[in-house]
Amino acid sequence: MHEPKNEHPSQQALGLTVYDLPDPVHAADADARRTAGGRLRMLMVMLICAAPVVASYLTFYVIRPQNTRQFGELILPVKPMPELTATSLTGDQLTLTSLKGQWLLVSVSSAACDPQCQTNLLLQRQIRASLGREKDRTDWVWLITDEAPVSNELKNGLSDAVVLRVTPSQLSTWLQAADGRALNEHLYLVDPHGDWMMRFPPALTMEQAAPLKRDWDRLLRAAVSWDKPGR
Repeated sequence: MHEPKNEHPSQQALGLTVYDLPDPVHAADADARRTAGGRLRMLMVMLICAAPVVASYLTFYVIRPQNTRQFGELILPVKPMPELTATSLTGDQLTLTSLKGQWLLVSVSSAACDPQCQTNLLLQRQIRASLGREKDRTDWVWLITDEAPVSNELKNGLSDAVVLRVTPSQLSTWLQAADGRALNEHLYLVDPHGDWMMRFPPALTMEQAAPLKRDWDRLLRAAVSWDKPGR
């Protein structure tokens, strides 16, 4: 009876090494599954982060009651706020984008502020005040398009306003009036992302405060997670 012949150690090691190598096809399949799983998890995270924004736009633009119409004109697509340098009445310089994080109700005019400008400022102040506890989610903004001084009488009523001087040519690349109208005839609504998204009718009167406020109320409810109260 013959005893089994012992293999050389190097042959045994070689055999084990070859036997233990993974199947290239299975390895490729496993890598593909891991890659697909990682991409799926990343997509889920992105969808979760975007969900509040998507839901807010759906609520306001799509799932509105059929008998409800907005007073303002929706701007589609929205126009992002430019990196525009502005100057405060005290001479401090800042970028317009620093106003992001709040809803902005914006008026535009020269520093002389004609009667329509004064009506717009009064509307801005009263509508914001009427929002009650929600007013901390909003700023009313007056953009001045020249270097003329603002009267002391006007300044006394602007303690709660954001007043900035801007270059008209740069501003016109963002906000725009309706056809045949001037920029200072409207009020403009900007969302907390800095996107101009609504323009209100020209030559507003105090009697039109109620429908304007209804639009703003709906937006505040629809986009409750967008802004940073009490900036």
